[in-house]
Amino acid sequence: MSSLIIPAVRRKFSQAEIDLLLSAHERFRSGRPGGKRAVLRFGDFSGLDFIKRDLSDGDFSGSVFDDARLIGSVLERAILFGCSFRGADLRMARLVRADIRGASMRGANLSGADLSQADFRVGQIAMKHPRKGLDVMTHEQRAGELDEANLSGVNLDGSDLTGVSAFATDFTDCSMKQTKLNGANMKDANLAGAILEGAEISGANLEGATLTNAVMIGVDLQSARTYGAKLGSCVSAPSADAARKAGELLGLAKRHQDWCRSGGKDGAPARFDGEDLRPLSSLLKGFMLTAASFKGACMVGLDLAGAQLQGVNLEGADLRAAHLKGADLRGARLSGAILSKADLTQALLGPLPLPGGRETPANLTGAHLRYANAQHADLSGAVLDQADLTGAVLTGAKLARASLRGAEVGSAVGLELGAAA
Repeated sequence: MSSLIIPAVRRKFSQAEIDLLLSAHERFRSGRPGGKRAVLRFGDFSGLDFIKRDLSDGDFSGSVFDDARLIGSVLERAILFGCSFRGADLRMARLVRADIRGASMRGANLSGADLSQADFRVGQIAMKHPRKGLDVMTHEQRAGELDEANLSGVNLDGSDLTGVSAFATDFTDCSMKQTKLNGANMKDANLAGAILEGAEISGANLEGATLTNAVMIGVDLQSARTYGAKLGSCVSAPSADAARKAGELLGLAKRHQDWCRSGGKDGAPARFDGEDLRPLSSLLKGFMLTAASFKGACMVGLDLAGAQLQGVNLEGADLRAAHLKGADLRGARLSGAILSKADLTQALLGPLPLPGGRETPANLTGAHLRYANAQHADLSGAVLDQADLTGAVLTGAKLARASLRGAEVGSAVGLELGAAA
């Protein structure tokens, strides 16, 4: 394994210098004249402002970003090997496929960021002697460090966190599908509501960790250390009974669709209250299920993109990471539903017209929409009272006449309160 040789002294950059260099890098990225790729190894960027800047494909190996502001910045495929981001603000940043081996993000805020397929593995670091230089070097295997960082709502799907140190780290509502956590130290970490489907945790330390309501499908805890871990209400794989019942439930959905299309002449209305619909996977995509009842149903990860769901009852349903892009949910009853990390892009959640010029609004009272993606969704007139919209992305969403009384809107993106009641 080759080592990253860290110099004894790093070059300190000013805000004016980094602005010029990043402007040249952004021209390089867009193919404009005067562009130059950012190769800024071993720089000291402590406390500087990188908000919404494009650093993709840049090489910042061994650099220091401590306490820097990188909110909404783009670092896709960036080389961040051996970097320090201690105390940095990386909310909503994009670090897809970034090389973060041996980096330290202790105490950093990465809430809502996208770190899918990022590489956090151990990196080999070599430190030059301050006086004797290369003649005397100290070599060390440095694990990625996320201790006490805020990664709530982060996308870590497919990332490699093998051997990472994540003591007391906040992973609440993270998407960690197929994430490699083998040998990771996650003692006292908070993984409440995290989606760990297919994650590898062999040899991981989960002592004292909170995994309440986490999705643990395909996760083998036998070789992990779980002493004192809180594992209440975890979502496991569908039972054999649920798998056997999938055909029956699909048949009910088809008959309901016939009922909708025929105006009640054929088929029959369906109730899916309390059912586990996960074995249907994407079989209900685009279905016409107007006025169906799914009260308290388990619909985690279900693909309902483009479905006709006007006036449905989804009260208390678990729709975490569900695909509802372009779905018509006008007038739907979603009070108390769990929609954390759900895709509601371009979904219709406005009022449903009724005979006599009346209409009924979509009711999301007390719904959990933490880190949901509702870009360009229509929430006109929706009731979102006491809803949890922490970290939700509402860029371009329509919120005219929406009610947000008592709603938690901390760190929601694109929420224009002036457009809501």
